[in-house]
Amino acid sequence: MSSPNFSSAASRGGAPRSRDQVEIHQLAFLQSDAVHPLITEAFLGKDMPPSEVTMEAVQHRPGAGATGIYRVTAHEDLYVGVTTEHVHDRAEGILRSDSERGKLVLWQHPMDPMLPGLQLATDPSSVTSTWGEGYELTALQTVSYRPLRRAVIAADFADGRRLYLKVLREGHAGELAARHRMLLGADVPAPAPVRDPIRDVVALEQGRGISLAEHFLADGAAAVRPAEFVELLDALPAAVMGLPTRDAWTDRLSAYASAAVSAVPQCERRVRRLEEEVLAGVPVTDRGPLVPTHGDFYEANLLMDGNKISCLLDVDSLGPGYRVDDLACFLGHLAVLPAVDSRYLHAPAAFDRFARVFAAGVDPESLRIRTAAVALSLVAGARDVRGGEWRAKAEHRLRCAEVLLGLTRSAGDLPHWPAVL
Repeated sequence: MSSPNFSSAASRGGAPRSRDQVEIHQLAFLQSDAVHPLITEAFLGKDMPPSEVTMEAVQHRPGAGATGIYRVTAHEDLYVGVTTEHVHDRAEGILRSDSERGKLVLWQHPMDPMLPGLQLATDPSSVTSTWGEGYELTALQTVSYRPLRRAVIAADFADGRRLYLKVLREGHAGELAARHRMLLGADVPAPAPVRDPIRDVVALEQGRGISLAEHFLADGAAAVRPAEFVELLDALPAAVMGLPTRDAWTDRLSAYASAAVSAVPQCERRVRRLEEEVLAGVPVTDRGPLVPTHGDFYEANLLMDGNKISCLLDVDSLGPGYRVDDLACFLGHLAVLPAVDSRYLHAPAAFDRFARVFAAGVDPESLRIRTAAVALSLVAGARDVRGGEWRAKAEHRLRCAEVLLGLTRSAGDLPHWPAVL
């Protein structure tokens, strides 16, 4: 089984003056050597020889806390989670410790205290007996892992099947499976659950097709019709309106701005100016009516068969919302693709083409402002504790948002809001 694929984030700060500053200090502590003795003592004991501790990722959820993931080299590698977030007393397999930055909760992967099914989904023998249908497991790979939140594990079997095992917090797996069945019942293409959830793990069939991101990479999705994505949203069933409502990116803007500041504190004035511009613009634009929405509508969650949409992924956030927020999510992610990978040379031209079509059905100014908010929300996601180039990528994402709001001039690798809009 491969080592976990963790998402990341990190930062520094001055003396604590607010919750944001407290969390910036917590992030700095989790990234420092000061946390290493706590880890080795907790999991190896005081009498064990020195072991190398390497941070693999750090996650910051403004208002909730910070979490670090570490690889500990002893007789064999083990992975350890350390968080400042609150973890309920019922959680099994955790250790609690006091530190100079407050109380910590520690656990050994895969015994994530908020994801009880992670052990099941990462154990080859258990995966084989639970979902193998008599076939040998040939590969088990962690696709993504957000500590305390969710994980996705890819399981390959000898009969050629690939299943995606989505590990969720307690009580949420049944809701996700129901969302998938709701879409399939309305002929909206989505991965099918192979059976009822087990220990908060939903096993999904592999969706057919390749990621829309591959089309953007190749030629800016030149042969793909932007209107087809609007039509897909139109096809979401009315039953979606009975699901819980979730906040969109502009609704959580202050949290995302704080996360961006923690990632690139040298850009705090620019981040706060963006935040102010968005918060001033949102109330004077038209959000439109409440409609069924996907909630996380962007290229990574759309598979294509040729030039046609073949599968809609990650429907965890499906529910009532606003069409403009789904479209802004799509455009905000498209805008920052060159900041993710410099090979996305055609992304700015694709952005122009898709923005023109998307703006035809919503308030263009509302779409522009909310697209900038999504781009800002992606700044902290550039953080990578294992690489040194992420700060430049984070600032690039920030500049994307600034261009969309007219706060800086466009350039070849930055999005440009169509002048006709």
